[in-house]
Amino acid sequence: MTVPAPRARRRTSMLGRSLPLLLIIALLAPVGMLFASTWRHTGDDRSLADRERLGVEYLRALAPVTEALVEAQAAAVAGRGVPGEPLTRAVEQAAAVDARIGGQLRTQERWAGVRAKLEALRDRSPAAPEAAYTAYGEVTDLLLALHRKVRESSGLGRDPGADSFFLQDSAGQELPEAVVAAGRLADLGALASRRPAAERPRSLMELTGLRVSALSPATDVVDNLRSAVDNSESTDLGANVLTPLDAYQRSVEALALYSTPSPAGTVDHGQLAAAALNSRNAARQLQPVILGELDTLLTERIDRLARDRWLAVGAGTVAALVLAWLAGLLIASDRRARRRAATPDTASPAAPPPGDPWQPPAATDTRPLQPVGAAHEPVVEQWGPFDAAR
Repeated sequence: MTVPAPRARRRTSMLGRSLPLLLIIALLAPVGMLFASTWRHTGDDRSLADRERLGVEYLRALAPVTEALVEAQAAAVAGRGVPGEPLTRAVEQAAAVDARIGGQLRTQERWAGVRAKLEALRDRSPAAPEAAYTAYGEVTDLLLALHRKVRESSGLGRDPGADSFFLQDSAGQELPEAVVAAGRLADLGALASRRPAAERPRSLMELTGLRVSALSPATDVVDNLRSAVDNSESTDLGANVLTPLDAYQRSVEALALYSTPSPAGTVDHGQLAAAALNSRNAARQLQPVILGELDTLLTERIDRLARDRWLAVGAGTVAALVLAWLAGLLIASDRRARRRAATPDTASPAAPPPGDPWQPPAATDTRPLQPVGAAHEPVVEQWGPFDAAR
């Protein structure tokens, strides 16, 4: 019986050996793109949050300047001596902040213009109330424009969070406008009481316009802060904001009441001035709280983005290590296959195992074969013709 020949090894083609490595590279490419995209997006969001914190710091420095300027305007319109110390101290603090971060926010030119106007007001001699009202109005307009510039350059106006957006809008735009407009409304009420009767219709129109300008941003402050509390996940925001907000809302309601002209077209400028002062004091208590909560939210966002970046680094590292390990296994397997294919198979075929039913037994006896039964049956002599008669 013939023994079957051993099968020849089938050599793997170059494409078959390269296909697993190509698949690993194809998996590594999207993982790298996903990691790069995550790293870039988190980096952009963190840069925006850092710039927003600079804007919060700048707005915090502008708040005392706004308050001191409104108080100086009230004193100048009333004919009293303008207190120079609060305004000078506030300007120096704001100048220090601008010198440190104004270059990043591109506010140095605007601040230089505001500071020059403020110094000109401080150095000028006491003027008529009407002239003082106009001069201070120009400076407060420049100061409000600086607030808008800070929000624009720092990115606060483009904040992606609902709660932080409402906070920055309240502290950076609506509240400064409300404070300035309330001060102008009270000063205009004092000026209207001194004007001749022929100018009463003009005064009434100006008072009505300023009343809308003061109450509209004040109402927006209240609405924005309540929306921020409703849309925030922070449990501390409502507890910290609502108490000073209630006080500010009551002061705004009093301002709305005492700024309403009587049927005769006049207002009680004493009560109006007191209501404007109360609203300014309430705003002084509210604005630091808003800016503090906004800075806290931005800090938490920066920490969250930092954690996301480290998670992305960890996930990308693990994916790269796993793919590198698989590539190493495939390369090692390919090298072993090549070594086996290069080794010649010169060994003689192995002897069949004992007891193989397909192989005949080996011959050990060389004697001639005997007929069957020859060794065991005795030889019988042949009978003769007369043997049966015996």
